[in-house]
Amino acid sequence: MEEKMKLAPDAFEPVSKKDELDDEKIVAPSRTFIQDAWRRLRQNKASYVCLWILVVIGLIAFTSPITASHPNTSNPNYANLPPKIPGVNINGFNGTSVVAGKRVDAYKQNHVPSKVHYTLGTDYLGRSLAQRILRGTLVSLLIGLFATLIDLIVGVGYGVISAWKGGITDIILQRIIEVISSVPNIVIMVLLMLILKGGMLPIILAIAFNGWTTMARLTRAQTLQLKSQEYVLAARTLGESTFKIAVKHLLPNLSSVIIIQTMFTIPSAIFFEAFLSYIGIGIQAPTASLGTLISDGQKNFQFLPYQMWYPAIMLSIIMIAFNILADGLRDAFDPRTARR
Repeated sequence: MEEKMKLAPDAFEPVSKKDELDDEKIVAPSRTFIQDAWRRLRQNKASYVCLWILVVIGLIAFTSPITASHPNTSNPNYANLPPKIPGVNINGFNGTSVVAGKRVDAYKQNHVPSKVHYTLGTDYLGRSLAQRILRGTLVSLLIGLFATLIDLIVGVGYGVISAWKGGITDIILQRIIEVISSVPNIVIMVLLMLILKGGMLPIILAIAFNGWTTMARLTRAQTLQLKSQEYVLAARTLGESTFKIAVKHLLPNLSSVIIIQTMFTIPSAIFFEAFLSYIGIGIQAPTASLGTLISDGQKNFQFLPYQMWYPAIMLSIIMIAFNILADGLRDAFDPRTARR
């Protein structure tokens, strides 16, 4: 016969109240939607690193009026000096350049004092390239941020109104978007340059003229889904005004779409500004931007490649970091879109 299983003496004793409370404890801590999105963003190492890269670049750029206060000060005697970092004896960073097949000290040839050095070299007018890159980064970031701010304000409001009103209002507003989207930005930029005579304002307006249409379409599509939700219908039944419903219920649920689209819009605006400045219809001399620096460096690229490489590297880092961060934010706010 099989041995009978022996049961413990307390096998059928009732569970104590303490054990019941322990079993009902929630193991994972409760988090808000933003806290949960932040946790998922931190788990995405590439996006988290790009976030801090952009923070560092932003801090350096926005403090450049103090740290790089003379970006346009020229000294023809110090023109086209190579980069020099004191204590670094590596070609490309020790102040030497190749002349007639021989490597010579460009600083000694130009009788530059021993205490004077340029970390990233100088341009054809003897201006510090490091200071001009910092100031150019600031200009590009400001243009991108202000253009995106206009896109945000106009696009979100336009999209919410279009979806909320519906009917003939929605049809008319969407046809207006189609007309505006068909106008090339270059045409708008040229017209604004003729009217406003250069500067940052025409570039910001040209970018914002039809850049807000994408934001408007996204918020409209999301609002069409949200307006039929139970909590929105309940708020309307209780007599809440349209403005309060938009602020309390629509905007918080649109926040993820708005943030993600904003992070994609900023690098697009920065790149468009750099393109306009590169072809000569954007920021004009002597004001520095990444586009003008790349354009000036391209003229001497065969003999002085560093004048183009450094601003191009800065622009590439900003573009790549913003796009990777935007991908990470999209996955953080909507885990269903995360790549497996």
